[in-house]
Amino acid sequence: MQYATFAGGCFWCMVTPFEELPGIHSIISGYMGGHQENPTYEQVRTGETGHAEVVQIAFDPQLFPYERLLELYWPQIDPTDEGGQFQDRGSQYRTVIFYHNEEQQALALATKKKLASSGRFDKPIVTEIRAADTFYAAEEYHQNFHMKNPMHYKEDRAQSGRDEFIEQKWK
Repeated sequence: MQYATFAGGCFWCMVTPFEELPGIHSIISGYMGGHQENPTYEQVRTGETGHAEVVQIAFDPQLFPYERLLELYWPQIDPTDEGGQFQDRGSQYRTVIFYHNEEQQALALATKKKLASSGRFDKPIVTEIRAADTFYAAEEYHQNFHMKNPMHYKEDRAQSGRDEFIEQKWK
């Protein structure tokens, strides 16, 4: 079992792309990359803890290689936006690939370089690639939010502009 940790704006929207795939054992919403121990959602949302909202995916690389996770990650985000993602603004919504080993680092860097040279975007790719540090699971009400609160999730996602961006830039 290995872990992949991705920040791509609101963690609610980063769960569904990775669900129900062979070799994916769990997807946990949480926080990474900050300086405060045991942050709460209320603290992280201020942008003052340094954390990003993330999803941490436990996966079997024999059944679902890390490269495939990266292929799913990039089309979920605007990798040129330093100020957050879509309607969610602030450093807590920045895009980051947190790598857990040297192989993940090399693959993340290679895919970022490939995307940067693809001509898909007019602006630089600003998604950070950095070593994973302490992961803090988000509060229980954030876990599988789209299943627990489907109407709220659908409304929030529809208002975010994420789906329109994905359709325009990635399809």
